[in-house]
Amino acid sequence: MSDVLVAALVEVERYVGRSGWDQPARLFALVPTAELIAAEPGLAEQLTGATDGYSSIEQEDFRPGEDLAETLAGIAWPLTVAGCVLALEKSFLPADAEVDLPADRDAAALAVATHPRRLDLRVVVGVTRDGASHGLARVRGEDGDLLGGAELVPALAVALAHTLD
Repeated sequence: MSDVLVAALVEVERYVGRSGWDQPARLFALVPTAELIAAEPGLAEQLTGATDGYSSIEQEDFRPGEDLAETLAGIAWPLTVAGCVLALEKSFLPADAEVDLPADRDAAALAVATHPRRLDLRVVVGVTRDGASHGLARVRGEDGDLLGGAELVPALAVALAHTLD
């Protein structure tokens, strides 16, 4: 685990959280802050934090599409990008409630979205070129601590890592 990656993820989660819930997936490039300031000295006043970490740059033109994995497979970052972060919201059901879900994907999504025991999470996953990965999650309605771990959403971390190849 990389402390600077975790710090960047916390920053992204807070930034996204200020806009509330029910947002589309959002993608961010991670650039070493010191390199960003060296390339753009005018940003030094705005980037008041530690220069040994990452600055996140939202990719405002990012659209997740119908198939997020397919969309991510089409992304390739330039070498100046040291990592990337994806923030998205997911709804889950307790295991005992999943048994009754319809087989049809659209019908299942509707059933989950309207289920009274649904649990909504904001998931923020990041990876770096040096192989670090980490994920954070916040439960909707909870103002407490973030859940986190390197293996929080491993398939998403792998898909993000491939964008850095």
